[in-house]
Amino acid sequence: MLKVSRKFEYGLHAVVFLARKEPQAVVTVKEMSQDIGFSQEFLAKAMQNLKRAGIAVSVQGVNGGYRLARSPDDITVSDIGRAIEGEPHLMRCSAESGKCEIAETCTHRSYMFTLERRIDSLLAGTTVTSLLVSR
Repeated sequence: MLKVSRKFEYGLHAVVFLARKEPQAVVTVKEMSQDIGFSQEFLAKAMQNLKRAGIAVSVQGVNGGYRLARSPDDITVSDIGRAIEGEPHLMRCSAESGKCEIAETCTHRSYMFTLERRIDSLLAGTTVTSLLVSR
């Protein structure tokens, strides 16, 4: 069935971890990986993607590390997913238009596109703040 990537999972945990900190608090990847329990190397890669997407900011220097670039109210799970994985695609035909050999006769293509949009809508409607209160 559907499964999110480990990199996405790491990114999501990292953003929630940073959201639990004071807004200007800077945390190293090492601190995050130790607290969350994830690989430091994988987490560093996820943080680079989050930085590129404007979700996290890196702070250089002796007390360097990462902090959120925006309020947790303004970051959605969809933002994190797009930063880590790019646009969401459940099927090859939605990722590679015109590359499916059965596109003309596919009986469930419309359903799958609807499913893809609903999942994306759920992710886009879920803020990081809402994840802070759910347990």
